[in-house]
Amino acid sequence: MIIQTIILVFAIVLIVFLVFWRFYFLRNPERYSPRGRNIVAPADGKIIKIMPISKKKISIKKGLMGKIKTLVKDTVENGYLISIFMSVLDVHINRAPVQGTVLSTKHRKGKFLIANNLKALENEKNEIIIKNDKLGKIKVILIAGFLARRIICNVKENQKVIKGQRIGLINLGSQVTLILPKSIRLQIKEGQKVRAGETILATY
Repeated sequence: MIIQTIILVFAIVLIVFLVFWRFYFLRNPERYSPRGRNIVAPADGKIIKIMPISKKKISIKKGLMGKIKTLVKDTVENGYLISIFMSVLDVHINRAPVQGTVLSTKHRKGKFLIANNLKALENEKNEIIIKNDKLGKIKVILIAGFLARRIICNVKENQKVIKGQRIGLINLGSQVTLILPKSIRLQIKEGQKVRAGETILATY
């Protein structure tokens, strides 16, 4: 009787999880991006970090300094790092922050730490570099979290993308980080909630 009860409870929990994952977590709403020279959020969630960065000097704990320098070496000399934490309740479809051409996509293996801080930069990730005619190169980094073990990238090298276009999906809680040039004018602040493809992060 006890074993049957355990099996029944397990089956109910599994069914509830599968229903949540299929019909809520994987929801894919239509979004309409604002026109003009702006950069939109690549993910739903909360902005956990906005940080000035430079190839020469990075004001952060020593352990992450090398990781961030590696992430920016193929993009900007000076700029900003913006990180967005996605909880399991957020829409996990990721979108292009600007119009442009995909220069490269690169998958990097790593850890599976909790994604609500910059330590998640050590996690498994997929890096997408997009070249915009006005901005130059920007980088979108799709980062796996403690629960997220699969990153789906829907774009490839030399592909043209438009602002707000769906570019990927990260399963369960995770983080998306942007590397942007210094020439932008920020329109957001830490702790702010944003919506992929709609919230303006910066103008240029």
